[in-house]
Amino acid sequence: MEDSVWAMKGATLSDKSARKEFGLTQDEIVGAINGGKFQYQRQYMHGNPYFRLVRGEVEAFVNEKYGGDYLEKKKLKNELASVKGRLRKLKSELAFLEKRKTELAEEIGE
Repeated sequence: MEDSVWAMKGATLSDKSARKEFGLTQDEIVGAINGGKFQYQRQYMHGNPYFRLVRGEVEAFVNEKYGGDYLEKKKLKNELASVKGRLRKLKSELAFLEKRKTELAEEIGE
């Protein structure tokens, strides 16, 4: 049953994702692995090694180390950054479409 977490979609993440998503440092991750707080699997992508970690353990570690509010605020900040990026992309697309609409209208004489 222990192995099932490794097969579940979204139940694991890489050390790089843990650093980005939770604001952890590589030293904190390695320290938690050495301290027995994280289960891990050593994986390779294009010959480069990385640690595959259990998301629940990383979340529990962050809650313990920084408090429950930290994780919630970090998730909200990540979502806000995602929304801002999507808005920038949509604004750019809207500007392109408005310009194209004007060009097409001019071509047909409207």
